[in-house]
Amino acid sequence: MPRGRRHDSGGDGPPQLWAPWRYAYIRRARSGPEACIFCVKELGAVERRSRLVLHQDAEAVVMLNRYPYNNGHIMVAPRRHLGSPELLSAKERAILAELVSSSVERLRKALTPAGFNVGANIGRTAGAGFADHLHWHIVPRWDGDTNFMPVLASTRVLSQHLKESFRTLAPLFKGIRTQIS
Repeated sequence: MPRGRRHDSGGDGPPQLWAPWRYAYIRRARSGPEACIFCVKELGAVERRSRLVLHQDAEAVVMLNRYPYNNGHIMVAPRRHLGSPELLSAKERAILAELVSSSVERLRKALTPAGFNVGANIGRTAGAGFADHLHWHIVPRWDGDTNFMPVLASTRVLSQHLKESFRTLAPLFKGIRTQIS
């Protein structure tokens, strides 16, 4: 079957859309803190930029998604390597909720999207590429931003390079915890 094509199941079920780039990403993901993108030590400015980390403190990390669905796609995660929200302390839940809210506010200011997708994929079956480390995705959305390029050509159309997204967003995330505490 050709890559990225619509496949008619021949009456055995609904038609399927194929996105083969996603399988390769999921297959590469390993488990455990040593392979986890969210388990970052204290990073210097150069490392933060190369790892796309917009904010880190003792409880949480905020970073751009290296494989974004849209410009400004960020992830918010606890520092502790936990796979589900009920394992978080009340303090961690409060901090993460505030970071998600503050991140939306900053993305709205920087990118002026028409809306957002905000959510978490809990478990590999639910689509989590890093199932062992809970994280929330915040994806800015604009009217007319959806297309079939990812499905038909295994290609995402982004109007801004990740490095430029980092340069745009990093100053807005300085002092984020101080401002929400």
